[in-house]
Order: sequence, then structure tokens, then C-alpha cells
Amino acid sequence: MNNVHMDFEAWLAIATLVTGVVWLVDRLVLRARRGPHEEANAVIEFARSFFPVLIAVLVLRAFVFEPFRIPSKSMVPTLLVGDFVLVNKFSYGLRAPVFHTKFLDLGEPERGDVVVFRYPPDPTKDYIKRVIGMPGDQVAYADEQLFINGDPVSLEDLGIYNGPDGEAFSTMREFVESLPNGAKHPVLQVEGRRGPDVSVTVPQDHFFVMGDNRDNSADSRVWGFVPERNLVGKAFMIWMSVDFGEFDVRFDRIGNILH
Repeated sequence: MNNVHMDFEAWLAIATLVTGVVWLVDRLVLRARRGPHEEANAVIEFARSFFPVLIAVLVLRAFVFEPFRIPSKSMVPTLLVGDFVLVNKFSYGLRAPVFHTKFLDLGEPERGDVVVFRYPPDPTKDYIKRVIGMPGDQVAYADEQLFINGDPVSLEDLGIYNGPDGEAFSTMREFVESLPNGAKHPVLQVEGRRGPDVSVTVPQDHFFVMGDNRDNSADSRVWGFVPERNLVGKAFMIWMSVDFGEFDVRFDRIGNILH
């Protein structure tokens, strides 16, 4: 059984249910009892006004798109702190709101997808990482080199990492990593720091995920695999980006498609 927690989606579902019941009772019972010139009370008017809005928001958020804010540096340089991404909720199947039970299978993650998932040690939290290992894969990471099924994954050295403002970070190097299925994405390595080494086989119905900021990411190397049932959706676009330190909107990032 999936864990149930009182997150925004749960409150939204409860509000939709309550206003829907009030709307239905008024439509089937109370409306006939009121006189021709008698108005409904404030509670009924509120329910009638907000039920259509709430159910539309619930359907969109549960089955179509959900916004997600990037809170950490684990996906730099692909995603920065303050990026807001849209998550496609139907890429990996439709799930019931709140209970997260899949009732329609529409596909599975592909290697290289940026995915949002419920954090396995604490499913009340949403995390975002990149899918590296598929079910059945043998994944190893040693001396800053990724291996999939025994083969080293190609790294193209792009040199010193230049941040979003063009500032060079002398201790960080940027690479382009090419996964076996042809997917390419940037990764960072930090000189003098080394991410945890690991060698594992991915179980069925699970995925091995990593942050692109390889030496600044707690991911499957630390806390294990992501079960398929924990998937929320595929992150596909940055719809807003704000540098909260400078209170500045990064207009050049808005609309960027994630790869």
C-alpha cells in the first residue's frame, strides 16, 4: 500500500470532495425546497462557485502537469536553484490522486529522463534526479567514472564550469555524458571532492538515479533505488527561473526544454 500524506494534492482532493457534495445536495434536494425568490446561503454559494474550479485544478495537477521548484544544487548545471519546472504527469501512467495507485500504464522512464519521484526513505518529499540505470542494469561508479553493464560511459571534457552569470568556477569541471541509448547531458565534477563509489544491480521495477552535480548529490549511490510506484512524472521544461539571492528573474532560462 502506498503511503498517504496530507500534502497539497490531498487537501485539494478533500476540498473538491466537500464542495462537490454540497453542490450535489443543493442540486438534488435543497434547490427544490427553496422558494422561487429565496437565495442559497453563503456556504452553498461558495461550493457552487468553487467546485468547478477545484475539480479542474485537481484533474490538471493529478493527471496532466504539476509545477515543481528546484530547491538544491544537485542537478546543476541542468537545473539551478530557483528554477521552476513543469512535470508531465501522464508520461509514466495515470495514478489516482493522493493514493498514487497506477490505473493506466502509458509508458516507463527512459535512460536519461529527468524525473520527479517520491523520495523512497520519506515519500512525503518530492525529489528530482536523472534516470541512469534501468531494471536489470549493472551500474558502477568509481573514480568519477560511470559504468553501465561493464562499459564505461563516454565523457567529453568541456573545461572549467562557467555559472549562469558567466562566472568561472576554477574547482569545477563540466562534461557531456553520453549514455548507451544516445542520450546526452551535462555533468559537473568538483576537484578535490569525490562522490560515493558504488557497484549494484538494479532490481526489477526500480531505477537508479543520479544528480548531474555528481560530487554534490545524494542519490541512488547513497539511499538506493527508486521504485516504479514512487514515480511522479517527467520534468520537461523550465517555466520560470528566479535568483532569490539577487531577486532577479532569469529570463534566458524560461522555456528551456530539459534533456
